[in-house]
Amino acid sequence: MGKKYHVYGVGNALVDMEFEVTPERLQELKVDKGVMTLVDEERQNHLVAELREHLCKQSGGGSAANTMVAISQLGGKGFYSCKVANDDAGTFYLKDLAACGLETNLHRGDREQGITGKCLVLVTPDADRTMNTFLGITGSLSEQELVPELIQESEYVYLEGYLVTSPTGKAAAIKARKIAESAGVKTSFSLSDPNMANFFKDGLLEIIGDGLDFIFANESEATTLAGSDDLNSAIAYLKTLSKGFAITRGAEGSLIFDGENLLTIPTTPVKAIDTVGAGDMYAGAFLYGITQGMSYERAGKLASISAARIVTCFGARLETTELQALVNQI
Repeated sequence: MGKKYHVYGVGNALVDMEFEVTPERLQELKVDKGVMTLVDEERQNHLVAELREHLCKQSGGGSAANTMVAISQLGGKGFYSCKVANDDAGTFYLKDLAACGLETNLHRGDREQGITGKCLVLVTPDADRTMNTFLGITGSLSEQELVPELIQESEYVYLEGYLVTSPTGKAAAIKARKIAESAGVKTSFSLSDPNMANFFKDGLLEIIGDGLDFIFANESEATTLAGSDDLNSAIAYLKTLSKGFAITRGAEGSLIFDGENLLTIPTTPVKAIDTVGAGDMYAGAFLYGITQGMSYERAGKLASISAARIVTCFGARLETTELQALVNQI
């Protein structure tokens, strides 16, 4: 008998606010380009006030949430554990998950008082994305937000690397991994951002434990975690941490290790305008493909064309019909 869910995700719930800016404006605001930086509420409010005229769109977000939404849009069944506050942003987020067809622990009890986390996504003309994140209440996401019996009823558990920045979030990720392992549920993990590999390597390795079933990383994240600029060294290192993995390389496509062979997956040439959510989309499409019985190569091709499409528009999500149409292309 099949499992109830294809993927059970755990991650930070953030309302994304996206702005178009120039590199010069980032310098004026003293924002480090191309990475995710954690900020306090005062700093974030200052940035919002400075950039308000540049606001493009607001949407439900968070790395793992974007991945889970893609899985749901493609037709997969998912459950997402996260934490939002009992405020307007939290209500917005809860309605957004429901509209995307995702079940969540948020439907199971009262929300706490506090401030729902927000992520300022600053997009420059080179399509690079810079993020300044105030975690708010999601910084206290813990094992309490997990639903162990539903992890056991899933084919995969999917964890985001950003959880490592919070002691309780890291503990929740480790607990979810252990529940999955004991139930024979496959484990997958995204390194999320080069800063996670740079500043929180020990914590990431704690989450990974004795080894996972699959890791998602871009080339910068993989080489940073491996402590080497050499891609082959990073590949060798990831083989010690996981049975399989995908390394995305932007316009150069991606590499997938299926446990035996290293597959080269080409990408579709596109004009990128916004790379927000490309890695999240890749992971979502790949996990959807694998849980639908696709080979690693075919799932990789779906992931590649989905990620290529998302970078041609603003925001981390595609319309459901547009995303589903990509399945027919592979």
